[in-house]
Amino acid sequence: MKTVNKYLEKGLAVAANAGWFVYEKMNRINPNPSFTPKWSDKPLLKSYQKTKPPLGWPRTTDSLCPKCVPEIRQQIVDGKMPVEILKNDKLGEIKAQIIERDGKILMVKDCPIHGHFEDVMAMDPAFFKHLEEVFPGRDIRAHNDEKLHDHGSSTIKHGRGSVLTVDLTNRCNMMCDPCFMDANQVGFVHELSWEDIQTLLDNAVSIKPRRQMSVQFSGGEPTLSPYFLDAVRYARKVGFNSVQAATNGIEFAKSPEFCKQAAEAGLRYAYLQFDGIGNAANEHRAVGNLFDVKLRAIENLHNAGVEIVPVTTIINGINNEQVGAIIKFALDNPKKISFLSFQPVSFTGRDEEITDDRRQAQRYTLSHLAHDVKNQVGIGEPIRDWFPISFMGTFSDWADLVHGPSNDWGQLNCGCHPNCGIGMAMMIDKETKEAAPVTAFLNAEQFAKDLMKVNDAARGKRLSLLGAGLALLRNYDPFQAPTHFRIKDLMMKFDKSFGASGKDYGKVTGDRTAEDIKKRRADRWNFLFIAGMWFQDLFNYDFRRTEQCIIPYATQEGEISFCAYNTGVGWRNIIEKMHMTATLTKWYEENGRHEIFAGGNNVNLTTTEHSLKLDDSLVAKDVQHDLDSVGIAKTAREEKQRARALKMKLSDQENARMAKLYRQHILKEEAAPEAPIVQLKGLGKAKPESTGVAGD
Repeated sequence: MKTVNKYLEKGLAVAANAGWFVYEKMNRINPNPSFTPKWSDKPLLKSYQKTKPPLGWPRTTDSLCPKCVPEIRQQIVDGKMPVEILKNDKLGEIKAQIIERDGKILMVKDCPIHGHFEDVMAMDPAFFKHLEEVFPGRDIRAHNDEKLHDHGSSTIKHGRGSVLTVDLTNRCNMMCDPCFMDANQVGFVHELSWEDIQTLLDNAVSIKPRRQMSVQFSGGEPTLSPYFLDAVRYARKVGFNSVQAATNGIEFAKSPEFCKQAAEAGLRYAYLQFDGIGNAANEHRAVGNLFDVKLRAIENLHNAGVEIVPVTTIINGINNEQVGAIIKFALDNPKKISFLSFQPVSFTGRDEEITDDRRQAQRYTLSHLAHDVKNQVGIGEPIRDWFPISFMGTFSDWADLVHGPSNDWGQLNCGCHPNCGIGMAMMIDKETKEAAPVTAFLNAEQFAKDLMKVNDAARGKRLSLLGAGLALLRNYDPFQAPTHFRIKDLMMKFDKSFGASGKDYGKVTGDRTAEDIKKRRADRWNFLFIAGMWFQDLFNYDFRRTEQCIIPYATQEGEISFCAYNTGVGWRNIIEKMHMTATLTKWYEENGRHEIFAGGNNVNLTTTEHSLKLDDSLVAKDVQHDLDSVGIAKTAREEKQRARALKMKLSDQENARMAKLYRQHILKEEAAPEAPIVQLKGLGKAKPESTGVAGD
């Protein structure tokens, strides 16, 4: 019966293919002009109106010198240079070339002062080319944003954003390596007041195109802020329907009640720091029971109605072997995990002064991720199944068209540069746990091309729904889909993702209830999205990426690109110092010290019980030892310790040499005679003298 259904669905797909050609031919006749939606002062863009940055290679772009920039930044932080200089001058900027050499894509650049720099951007040129070729183009240019987007070369110019990050505090209850903000180490506290939080969120909704945008509260550890729950509530109040927290999970693991309060306030997603399966895989974070913390956090948050997104910073030689283990964990727990975010390491913050040897050994790119997924899990063909996350822009455009001109918010649009992020979608049967990449049974590239034609014609809701339905069906292969997956499931998942038909799948707006959460989770099929987001550092910085940033930071000095804030010219260091709340000493005097888990100590949990399925062999796996055999430091802390030890050793040798010269030339002491070298003829029994007989 199942096979019969598959053949019937194949017939329907063939019929849809025929119907598409009739629809598309009629659709070309007198297309409608684009309308200007309520959330923008500019009309929706046709596909052919979208611009693209220079792509392909070899190409030239604007970058930064990894040595000049920290020096300039420090002068601004110290008050020796005005911050306005970053808006008017191009300090530290140099040209860079993106080239192919020895089967890799590289960024190479030369500073007239500090010399030559180069780094790997991809270890698979074909994959890199694929990502750039399917990029649909930039989103509507930002407007009504002059007060918030004014940061010189670092200014965001395109798009509506997708996740606005608000750092509530730079305090943290961990001492991690890596840490792009150098939490607990900068000597002062930068913590937003309640008035600051309200102002930043109010400002965010003033930008056009107005965003159906997520707000992510971060830090430091955002749950340490006394205004965390209030901030979540206020974000919902001003209209953001997807409120997130980027968290290490400690406070959520300790208290189910806190999870419940966060969910009631409106927290929808927890972006949970998650480095691997088992405590050994998390050992480099220096908390003894960190994996137990993660499991309890997932359990408590899910029970409260909050969705969990494990977020993994991937470092070559440290935890890249965990990619497959983490995906297997998600596949084994499809009712609790529907999104994975892998973030190749950015050498900034604590790691900005990294040595060339460690950087080259630990560099990890998006192409590494796609190949590691295939090699470690046996899932996904890099070029068939992975796309830049901006590829979804065509589908967002369609949703904007269908929702019409009177909608208050634009659709979520991840319109970043194709070198910034990638994704692969998996369809998982929650009951049987059978899984397959969506692009194994849906020709996504052709589907997007078909949908562009629907968008460009701008026929209105009904005809746009019809066109999308035909395009979806004609690109569907039922024989490659999971056993129990049906065409109606495909149509439902598409509709649920974009809210096109208006059918109630459970609300996601600020007034959603526990019943809405239950209704959305009742779906048999888990659309697991595996994403890779690669933040820049000074060694691979590209201003063409900065201009399209979709994950800006909201700060007292405007909204700034994620990469320009945390690396680039380093606006974080400057702004946090400008708006410092208190020195660390004064803060501790007035507020006391918050608990910090480091040095291998444990978080006190009332229980370690959970309902998650684990592979015991993965939990018991030892730490990765790749870098041990080559003598490469694993962390910035270890690198500094080695540098200090070497400096002390060299200093001791130099002191001994100078003391010897002082005794010889100043005190006129005669040098002690060198001890004679004694040749030892043998040990134990004496060797007999030769007898002179042949063969002796």
